[in-house]
Amino acid sequence: MNTNKPVGLTASAGFQIGVRRTLPFFQEDAWELLTSTQGRKLWLGDLATVEIVKGHKFVTQEGTTGEFRVVKPQEQLRMTWQPIGFPKASTLQIRLLPAASPGKTTISFHQEKLDSAEQREEMKAHWEEVISGLLALSKEKSIR
Repeated sequence: MNTNKPVGLTASAGFQIGVRRTLPFFQEDAWELLTSTQGRKLWLGDLATVEIVKGHKFVTQEGTTGEFRVVKPQEQLRMTWQPIGFPKASTLQIRLLPAASPGKTTISFHQEKLDSAEQREEMKAHWEEVISGLLALSKEKSIR
């Protein structure tokens, strides 16, 4: 029996990756930042307009396509997400979790149905960059 399963490989969801970081602002502010035009551009891509509601399909200017499957304001987004170059759609979930310290929120990106270990590493770097970008954007906006 081979016990050398690649990191991030699951039996049911292909490769997956989770990236999370606790940020120094309230959950409401984290949601506002995430769904703002500038924040959305970091994680979703460039869209003229988008409705963040269940069932809404989108195509970004970069060619990423998807559909919102779960929308719980200030808590969770779950969607299909397929950038150009992905042979099939992955599932992306973004959660905003209250942190132990008041005034802090943990933001979590979890992506599954990735094709390979290489794609997993690429997306890990991408989501880490997105979180850093959100933090930088929050400092520009002077969130509480």
